[in-house]
Amino acid sequence: MWDLRNTTLFLRFHLLFPFIIFFCLFSFSLASSIDGDKNELNQWRRTIFEEPSATVKKGSFILAADRTYRQDPTNGYKYYTGGWNISNEHYWTSVASTAYPLFIAALLWFVVFGLVLLLICCCCCCCRRKSYSYSRIAYALSLILLIIFTISAMVGCAVLYTGQGKFNKSTSSTLDYVVGQSNLTVENLSNFSSNLAAAKKVSIEQILLPAEAQVKIDMVQKKLKSAADELASRTKDNSRTIRTVLQTVRLDLIILSSVMLGLAFLGFFFSVLGLQWLVSVLVILGWILVTVTFISTGVFLLLHNVVADTCDAMDEWVLHPQAHTALDDILPCVDAATANEFLYQSKEVTSQLVNVVNQVVSNISNSNIPPFLGPPLYYNQSGPLLPLVCNPYKTDMTNRTCSTDEVELLNAAKVWQHYTCKTSKVDGGDICVTTGRITPEMYNQLTAAITLSQGLNHYAPFLADLQDCTFVRDTFTSISEKECPGLEKFSKWIYTGLLMVSIAVMLSLVFWLVYARERRHRKFGKQGFYQNSHVPFRNVP
Repeated sequence: MWDLRNTTLFLRFHLLFPFIIFFCLFSFSLASSIDGDKNELNQWRRTIFEEPSATVKKGSFILAADRTYRQDPTNGYKYYTGGWNISNEHYWTSVASTAYPLFIAALLWFVVFGLVLLLICCCCCCCRRKSYSYSRIAYALSLILLIIFTISAMVGCAVLYTGQGKFNKSTSSTLDYVVGQSNLTVENLSNFSSNLAAAKKVSIEQILLPAEAQVKIDMVQKKLKSAADELASRTKDNSRTIRTVLQTVRLDLIILSSVMLGLAFLGFFFSVLGLQWLVSVLVILGWILVTVTFISTGVFLLLHNVVADTCDAMDEWVLHPQAHTALDDILPCVDAATANEFLYQSKEVTSQLVNVVNQVVSNISNSNIPPFLGPPLYYNQSGPLLPLVCNPYKTDMTNRTCSTDEVELLNAAKVWQHYTCKTSKVDGGDICVTTGRITPEMYNQLTAAITLSQGLNHYAPFLADLQDCTFVRDTFTSISEKECPGLEKFSKWIYTGLLMVSIAVMLSLVFWLVYARERRHRKFGKQGFYQNSHVPFRNVP
């Protein structure tokens, strides 16, 4: 006959198994949610009912449209078609929908298991039993399952700890690369600005750059300084914030994996040793920690999908760098007009410096100036004529080919050494006492101007890369090829480890109670057997 004692036993033991079985099936159903963005059914429905969103509309290109095609709970569960866009709240709610089973699992676990614990406590307080019975099969099976789930928790913690270490290393590497690219840009812009400033001050035999060119240099310098300062400031602030977040996440994961591992071990040993009150304390603590772990799993599943979306978005952006995309808000290409102005000014100042140098060479060094004019025009220049420097640009600032009688910028300083005379001091200045077309002082002035021209010309390819987004495209390509595989792989390790730990500790909690109950019943059952047999009672393990 079914009595109150059987009811208590049912509540304390058998009621847990349907809940746990359902809970495990519910958690493992995440396999379809993890890669839900690649679901064939979604693609089929999209092909039939909607036009592809990955098309350029009104000058805009939707990034990662296929991957981000997910249901949006805040929009009547319609499918989100806005593509990768972290500034769009509907993107976040749609990607969060891939992790909602885990958040629901956390809620169900917290509520249902909390009610089960409450019922068990009520039954323990109100229904004291006088006799105990146990099953050897239940006793052995609960011990075996407890061992299995404890080992599973250990494996999950190992996966979690390894994953967070590799993920932190991968994210740090990605951040270092991006910061390095940003710093390189700042350095190049600053050096280019410095060269422009130095070019403005160039004076060869009192011949300067045209006044108009100096005004343009001042204007470009202000823009360069503003762009470099803003980029450096943003890079510093953002990198500091990201590193703080990464370190906090890493520390939290290490603490969580350590606490869950310690909880699994202590629960196992306390159950085996029969320390019922300690097991009860750990069950309550574990109930809360499992809830936190399920929530953390959902967060990292969301993070994994965002990382994968971002990598796909970068791959597609590389193919459409000039289209307006959501990535423009994060790392836009330099404005074409501004970049073109920088590039044009670089070529123009380079050309003007070469013209100044060639003007001095043609009008002073290679001229037969009467001695009565004296220094600085006459300094007894003689010998073979000094070759002119090749101007790398035409009047329209397009590239030109050097003639055979011109010397290239890279070789000018070395070639001109053979045309330098030795001098002696006279009242008017230096006078050549040996054959040569330029004095050592003129050589220094000319080579200084050539060095500046060479430096400005050196930054032309960099400015051209900024102009057509090649620099940003190369950065994204490198991240996609080198960093994205690690980021996706190790973020998956983290949420896989968290899910393993959550389920393993969850089941361990149940079997701590089950095994502790079976052990206690076994002990009191044997105690009753010895008392009924009039045999002196001994401690029963």
